Amino acid sequence: MSENNLHRDEAAERARLLHVLSYDVQLDLTDGSGEKPGEDTFGTTTTVRFTCSEPGATTYLDLTADSVSAVSLNGVSLDAASLFDGNRIALPGVAADNEVVVQARGTYMRTGEGLHRFVDPVDGSVYLYTQFETFDAHRMYACFDQPDLKSVFTFHVRAPRDWVVVSNYAVEDAPADGEPGTWRFAQTAPMSTYITALVAGPYAHVHDEHDGIPLGIYCRASLVQHLDPDDLFTVTKQGFDFFHRVFGYRYPFGKYDQLFVPEFNAGAMENAGAVTFLEDYVFRSKVTDAAYERRAETVLHEMAHMWFGDLVTMRWWDDLWLNESFATYMSVLCQVEATRYKGGWTTFANTEKTWAYRQDQLPSTHPIAADIPDIEAVKVNFDGITYAKGASVLKQLVAWVGQDAFMSGLRDYFTAHEFANTELTDLLTVLESSSGRDLSAWTEEWLQTAGVNTLRAAFETNGEGEFTSFSVLQEATDEHPTLRSHRVAIGLYDLVDGALVRSSREELDVVGAKTEVPALVGRKQPDLVLVNDDDLTYSKIRLDERSLQTLVDHVGDFQESLPRALCWAAAWDMTRDAEIPARDYLKLVLAGIGGEDDIGVVQSLLRQAQSAVTLFADPAWAPTGRAALARAAYDALRAAEPGSDLQLAWTRALGAVSTEPEQLALLQGLLDGSQQVPGLTVDAELRWHLLYRLVVLGLADDDAIEAELERDPTAAGQRHAACARAGRPTAEAKAEAWRRAVEDETLPNAVQGAVISGFWNAEQTGLLEEYVEKYFSVIGDVWRNRSAEMAQQVVIGLFPTLLVSPQVVERTDVYLEDPDVPPSLRRLLLESRDGVLRALRARARDAAAS
Repeated sequence: MSENNLHRDEAAERARLLHVLSYDVQLDLTDGSGEKPGEDTFGTTTTVRFTCSEPGATTYLDLTADSVSAVSLNGVSLDAASLFDGNRIALPGVAADNEVVVQARGTYMRTGEGLHRFVDPVDGSVYLYTQFETFDAHRMYACFDQPDLKSVFTFHVRAPRDWVVVSNYAVEDAPADGEPGTWRFAQTAPMSTYITALVAGPYAHVHDEHDGIPLGIYCRASLVQHLDPDDLFTVTKQGFDFFHRVFGYRYPFGKYDQLFVPEFNAGAMENAGAVTFLEDYVFRSKVTDAAYERRAETVLHEMAHMWFGDLVTMRWWDDLWLNESFATYMSVLCQVEATRYKGGWTTFANTEKTWAYRQDQLPSTHPIAADIPDIEAVKVNFDGITYAKGASVLKQLVAWVGQDAFMSGLRDYFTAHEFANTELTDLLTVLESSSGRDLSAWTEEWLQTAGVNTLRAAFETNGEGEFTSFSVLQEATDEHPTLRSHRVAIGLYDLVDGALVRSSREELDVVGAKTEVPALVGRKQPDLVLVNDDDLTYSKIRLDERSLQTLVDHVGDFQESLPRALCWAAAWDMTRDAEIPARDYLKLVLAGIGGEDDIGVVQSLLRQAQSAVTLFADPAWAPTGRAALARAAYDALRAAEPGSDLQLAWTRALGAVSTEPEQLALLQGLLDGSQQVPGLTVDAELRWHLLYRLVVLGLADDDAIEAELERDPTAAGQRHAACARAGRPTAEAKAEAWRRAVEDETLPNAVQGAVISGFWNAEQTGLLEEYVEKYFSVIGDVWRNRSAEMAQQVVIGLFPTLLVSPQVVERTDVYLEDPDVPPSLRRLLLESRDGVLRALRARARDAAAS
């Protein structure tokens, strides 16, 4: 990883010297004949025009390529062999005005970075797409690969017969239908290299138009039968209408294509005018409505980036959080105000903020406005702080300055900085102007410090049960002692005719360690006090004894989903903090989940219950907990409304934890058709899920895996088969999975991820103990020799998290004693180590409750 890096100081110096006028990029994606796709490499010729403020200076272009055949600077041929080191091309003695031409052979990637090449196992078709964030555009063309050297781009792409080619801007000239030839695209507006894009292959596509914007949706031909363009176009159009209204600035990049591509490493990427998505969002099997809500959020997140990130772009990756936090906040706001997903803030509280709280309690937590010295640092910074905590803090800022003032400031921001680069201060300046508030203290408290506060109510009552005093206490950890200013609401909830309803709400600013709330003095103590009602601030919350008991007895009786989700989150956080035994959390979930009507929350509760049993429960009690969860799932899936989301969610839960003969017989019967559950569709994804459980328990063998793969020979089927093979409960299967994940560098990113996900199983720990030492013996080489995405998959995915023991912690500490461990690798290991320590504390707490 470290060989292909860029330091902030280097980027700043290059930006000081250079102004990039234009790129002209010519690519040949054929095998040379012009008819068929190339296999390993592609032709790439780049012409870059730029100026230099200090003529005679030496600078360099970024390029990672198989070979460079020619370099010319201002018409003079240079010695390419001496100037190219594999990742950079030195440019000595540049003039005031320059034109450099680089001819090279680029390498197709199988890692989801650069120009990725995929072969569809169904029909043998080749599909390509790019993924350039943060620092991979130079895997396709020579460039100054940093966000603040924006320029205009013109792409010319020679492609095989029957291909379609998509880039950021519209096609100006293309071959006749079904013929090979060169596609020429219109010159773009100024943009950063990392949001340029190319997608090519025999993609199926559908088109529409909205408000003068041409819309396109693309996916592989073998997936088009599952594509649901009507739903996607509906959300897209609602998003454009909303963003045009609140931003007051029209979409700036002409057409808008959304492309679902194979083996994608993330959920999506905001390439200007050509957004790429994980193709799992083309649902080939039945999913719950929570999956559609999540897809809509992703669509709107990337669309928000067209303004915040693409039109106006951060100067350097220190401000990555602004891009991602802003897009996250705006996507949920758009969902709630412009689409059918009116419960978006419930999902935000349940998903995004839970992620943020978890990340913010790791030893690697960092300020939202992080210090990013180089590309290696930013590659591990796409985390819960950057996305979810930042969005939570923006939500609090909006509550503080007012939504109208916030949007007014954004409109000024987009107009003042269109097609340019900015820093945090540029945004704060317009928000201070629009709101009339000084944001310096807010910035210092919320953006420049790390850690999460805890809020709890403290009160006294008289003999009539009335509050005689009421205050909100704020706590911070010793490591991160900042006490922040919060805008919060305190909700008082009472049981009325069997329902928990809000009887009173008080909104106020909480500042410092203790904030008195005189407005509540004299009020009768309710059944439940909820600090941070309506989820206005970013903080952990704790419940008083009476409120906690009400939660245990009546969590499913809240009338509204958001306070219920906040209480569920508080209970889960207390479990993770070893304040509630894991067995009590499971009891709470099983008692209250029947009253939960938000399917996203149901699915989160089921996942967390499984984690509680696997990681946080006393190992002596864990089989009892797993059996209880399995019995509940078995009963619930049969009782659920046929064909409902609840039925599918409970079936998948049973497929993860089933233990008893009757349950396992049901899984087998659903697979072979000997048993049916009314309304339940046992489709491809569910079949693999059920089969994996049987494989892990030794109840299905290699023949069963191969038979299922023959039934589903798609790319998804190939991944599921790789996962299932890795999950077999034999030493030989584990050794083969380890070899593939660690040693086979030809393995594509998606398949490597599938192998890793199947390797670890809580019920196979005896087979896996030998891999602790093997892990620490290989990760250094993996980190040095593999690309960033592939290295992180191995380092995170193969860490022995499930072997919860002091020995794993001690072995990690020994490894980290080496001062030469790279900072980014050190961070990932510290995070994984912290997970083991947290599990040890939780298990001790659970054992004490036995």
